Amino acid sequence: MEYDERLAQFRQTRLNPFDRGEDEDGPRGGQTPPQKEARPELFSGTRNSSLDRTMDLGLAEDHFSRPNGSLAESDIENLKIAIEECKKLILELPEHSERQKDTVVKLIHLRLKLQELKDPEEDEPNLRIVLEHRFSKEKSKSVKQTCDKCSTIIWGLIQTWYTCTGCYYRCHSKCMNLITKACVRSKVSHQSEYELSICPEIGLDRQDYRCAECRTPISLRGVPGEARQCDYVGQYYCSTCHWNDTAIIPARVIHNWEFEPRKVCRSSLRYLALMMSRPVLKLKEINPLLFNFVEELVEIRKLRQDILLMKPYFITCKEAMEARLLLQLQDRQHFVENDDMYSLQDLIDISSGRLSCSLTEIHTTFAKHIKLDCERCQAKGFVCELCKEGDILFPFDSHTSVCHECSAVFHRDCYYDNSTTCPRCARMTERKQDDDGKDS
Repeated sequence: MEYDERLAQFRQTRLNPFDRGEDEDGPRGGQTPPQKEARPELFSGTRNSSLDRTMDLGLAEDHFSRPNGSLAESDIENLKIAIEECKKLILELPEHSERQKDTVVKLIHLRLKLQELKDPEEDEPNLRIVLEHRFSKEKSKSVKQTCDKCSTIIWGLIQTWYTCTGCYYRCHSKCMNLITKACVRSKVSHQSEYELSICPEIGLDRQDYRCAECRTPISLRGVPGEARQCDYVGQYYCSTCHWNDTAIIPARVIHNWEFEPRKVCRSSLRYLALMMSRPVLKLKEINPLLFNFVEELVEIRKLRQDILLMKPYFITCKEAMEARLLLQLQDRQHFVENDDMYSLQDLIDISSGRLSCSLTEIHTTFAKHIKLDCERCQAKGFVCELCKEGDILFPFDSHTSVCHECSAVFHRDCYYDNSTTCPRCARMTERKQDDDGKDS
């Protein structure tokens, strides 16, 4: 409401002779022109003319309509003059006075208008490609964002800005030609491997006391710029390339089972975010001892092994295919492909207990379909050939053992206690020998 009143006041004071009841040659209809507002004694003499000029440039001129053609350049110069005069006027007007408040509001609008003229929106392409970034022009005007290049606020109402569809790098249109860092998405595609050394620092002197990304001079004392270390790559960055963002470090998780977020630079933050769900960690090779200390990992590995044993039942069962049971693991597709690859998100969910709960529920649903709901899957069960007793067995039952040669299923106690070979393997060997004898 207060802003509307000020805007109406501003429009009434525009330097239009017809708005004030005047003709070009003087007052209209013989009316006496209104007297100018009395100014404090502080602003006397030559300063009065300066203030009048300020009010003309800063408060009376209409800077809110977009100029056409060659007028834009001249308007930019006029706006700069008006801004400087407004600054001086604000300092000289009485503290907390209405005129000072009005002048501050006008100064803000003048600055926004100047920025609009410097960064025009017309003729900006919707898609631009820079250093493998695929920048898409943003249409959102109300969301407040920060430019990843210059670290200043993006004013969506008056500035054109872009977002990379690959790594979500955001920047002003005017900053795009200054970008020196290639899109992190390409690094993920070409180098899908984590840095598995904990904070591999090489020293600031090896970096020539410059930012590892933009090469700005930095030092540990903050002169001329503050050196900030990225805990993921171990290198030092300036405050423009390192915003003190935090992320979970894969090396610390794998070696120490530590999930405390550490400070990382902007490029590492985007890289870790894109790599979060990629199954690239083979724990049995990187740190096999981890399974001896983390019980949850052993539990998850057993559930994954059981799901892999259930998979052949589903891909040959019409009802399971129609019900799309395997799609319950669509967010973790690698769980139906192998049992030894993990993503960083998997390890985070294991630590929080979230993955154990969800995977146990899926495991129960799968087992119920095979053993109770589907007659076709039940018919693919096994009878223990060693004791020939008990219920139908399935390879994912906890009390069974599976022959590694022929995949026959037995009771665990029967198979371990029997000193002979697998009966099914024996039959297959005998049959093969008979066939070879007949051929000879």
